[in-house]
Amino acid sequence: MSGRTIDYLRISLTDRCNLRCRYCMPCAVPSVPMDEVLAYEEICEITRAAALEGIHHVRVTGGEPLVRKGCPDCVRMLKEIPGIETVMLTTNGVLLKEALPELLLAGIDGINISLDTLKREKYREITGYDGLPHVLEAIEACVKAGIRTKINVVAAREINETEIVNLAELSKQYPVDVRFIEMMPIGYGKCFHGLDNREVLSQLKERYPGLTEAKTVPGAGYGPAVYVQIPGFLGRTGLISPIHGKFCKDCNRLRLTSVGRLKYCLCYEDSEDLRALVRSPEEVEKRQEKIRKVFREATERKPGEHRFEEMEQISEKKKMHEIGG
Repeated sequence: MSGRTIDYLRISLTDRCNLRCRYCMPCAVPSVPMDEVLAYEEICEITRAAALEGIHHVRVTGGEPLVRKGCPDCVRMLKEIPGIETVMLTTNGVLLKEALPELLLAGIDGINISLDTLKREKYREITGYDGLPHVLEAIEACVKAGIRTKINVVAAREINETEIVNLAELSKQYPVDVRFIEMMPIGYGKCFHGLDNREVLSQLKERYPGLTEAKTVPGAGYGPAVYVQIPGFLGRTGLISPIHGKFCKDCNRLRLTSVGRLKYCLCYEDSEDLRALVRSPEEVEKRQEKIRKVFREATERKPGEHRFEEMEQISEKKKMHEIGG
């Protein structure tokens, strides 16, 4: 589909995670051998080529990126690439407080923290780990450090249907954006009943009838969230609605998996093997040109829209941790 600007690359550092979230990775699964995972130098070589073809914003993800040794070093290396304007991180937050000083030194531009409940026992039930206190401490540390912070909430009936308002009120307590993300039917997510974000918004309007559409904040993000502002709140509330608010025509992102597959859309299995290119014995210049060609053709290879509403049309069979969050 032509006409879209592709300027945002999500890079998965690892398929490993220190949690076992029920909708993502609920049980022990085989991890990819490390020799199949892209080295940081390989990630940067791919990103250098991507930057020459219009990629300006990078988000480092996993699995859980902070379980991979040297994650802040990778952030620093990405920040040094000409043309890359921002490097951000998505994390479950459990290891974040400890890693934050190094991430700040590396120049991280923003951090998204995944958090689906404020109930300690519910958190343990969802993730398999008693980690809520660590995540809340990480949020406070990010706010204190002045780093742009967002809270990502996957909304599902079985998880947090009754906590929508309480979770949104984190942006009353802290200057953070709380974003509600509709559950996508990928991997184990197919077993859950995702909340329609129209219902999320209805709950928020019932509690806070004075909420208004939020003004655009320059540099606040490069993704599909639609924001509202609740009077008296320090931060905003966002809605990311891939199912009931298709934003495919404005989708500006590609995904690089930990094993070097460049994915164009979460719905489909189509991808390009960049690991084979970056590990080719050819000279760097030749490798770079081939990688640049893949990114140059990305707008044409990227599907016009997803078909998550038609289960038989979903060709992607990998689990979310294998693709990258």
